Amino acid sequence: MENLTYSCYLLLLALIPLVYFVRIGRPNSLRNSTDNPCLRLPPGPWELPVIGSVHHLFSALPHRTLRDLSRRHGPLMLLKLGKAPVIVVSGADAAKAVMKTHDNVFSTRPMSSALKVVLKYGNGISFSPYGEEWRQLCKACVVELLSAERIQSFWPVCERDHATHQVSPLIIIIIIIIIGAACESIRFGSRIHLTYLFPSSRLARALSSTLRRTKATRDTVFTYLDHVVSEHHDRRQSSSEKDDGHQDLIDVLLQIKADKGDNLQVPLTKDMIKIVTFELLTGGIEGPSTTMNWAMAELMRNPSAMSRAQAEVRRVFMGQNKVITQEGLAELPYLNCVIKETMRLHAPSPLLLPRQCQEQCKILGYDVPKGATVLVNAWAIARDPEYWPEPEAFMPERFQGSLIDPKGNNFEYTPFGSGRRMCPGMHFGLAQVQLVLASLLLYFDWALPDGILPGDLDMAETFGIVAKRKEDLLLRATPRVQLPC
Repeated sequence: MENLTYSCYLLLLALIPLVYFVRIGRPNSLRNSTDNPCLRLPPGPWELPVIGSVHHLFSALPHRTLRDLSRRHGPLMLLKLGKAPVIVVSGADAAKAVMKTHDNVFSTRPMSSALKVVLKYGNGISFSPYGEEWRQLCKACVVELLSAERIQSFWPVCERDHATHQVSPLIIIIIIIIIGAACESIRFGSRIHLTYLFPSSRLARALSSTLRRTKATRDTVFTYLDHVVSEHHDRRQSSSEKDDGHQDLIDVLLQIKADKGDNLQVPLTKDMIKIVTFELLTGGIEGPSTTMNWAMAELMRNPSAMSRAQAEVRRVFMGQNKVITQEGLAELPYLNCVIKETMRLHAPSPLLLPRQCQEQCKILGYDVPKGATVLVNAWAIARDPEYWPEPEAFMPERFQGSLIDPKGNNFEYTPFGSGRRMCPGMHFGLAQVQLVLASLLLYFDWALPDGILPGDLDMAETFGIVAKRKEDLLLRATPRVQLPC
């Protein structure tokens, strides 16, 4: 969806003098909420006229900058991005209050101008307001599309060549094969744009090119999806046979529409099918591939962990005709610890998808005003020394015998969020990571390119909806066993 990297502000700075000469408006309810002197608002850094707190975020890695700011101002912090109030959550107790105690208050997503353009055809699962439409789509996603039976039907394909591979694209290719769909590379915008900072300003909308670029990209993507959905529909209409074992996600959604259409409170339209398909394809590739990329990087940087994980995988599957099975995956406790530790150090989404406060409430003794956007810094919480000894170290062993899991019950560790709005594709994503990572460790021996030592491996990251490695991971792969036919 909309990719807010919070990193490029040159355009904004160039336009600040112009903004001073226009009336920047905002909804009265929001103005009254944030300016009410009777409210005890969370602390935050000092602000400048017009741009608010934006100057504190001149960083390519805002999740790190926000973590540093929270160390000075506390686990609940108020920022002003232009005229938009943003509450940043950087502690487990505050995260629990937002995602559990007051989950009903924070169950809706904020909508920016660019996001409204993207969601012309419907809100989908991620950004639907909390209500019957969202519940219906979420149920279809979790129960029908991401059931255990369907997860078991997706298996990775491994590379045979002995060469130096770019592991990042290799992993993405494997995930695309698992999902069974080809996806376009889509960028809806890589910066905070004026319409986000000043949502009520007509000048901001006129000067920003983001909306125009977003609309053009949206039209291209959804024209393609319209063709694909129509093709699936026509094939279903002309086919006399139903092959449920080979249905893809569009077939399943069309089947739900055909079987339950009259009983659904909110009709499942063709546009809704397109937006859900778009969400599942983009989310189902980006998150798992990023996690696997980081897992391989951490294992290469920690040879003892690599040796232990590889030995475990080969012990389990060497006696099963060298074929990855669902039953065998359940016998890989250390590999699961590797995956958990990877997601702790490298949260798939450093800042969880934003929530919006629907009514004024108190968090940790502070007033959160109605209409404020709330960001949970999952990355900062997962590296907090209050909850994690040696938080910067890669230690899969910390999860051995631990009851902490990523299912949203432990608020010091929420890589998929928690509550009503936690990621519905969690089980599917974890299954992909486990399947592909086990395959890579079983069939190949891995080495760094000549001259590169484990300690020299670049672990720099970029920021977006997901935090990818800044540089592609280059490894030498040597086939260890003959791949199954």
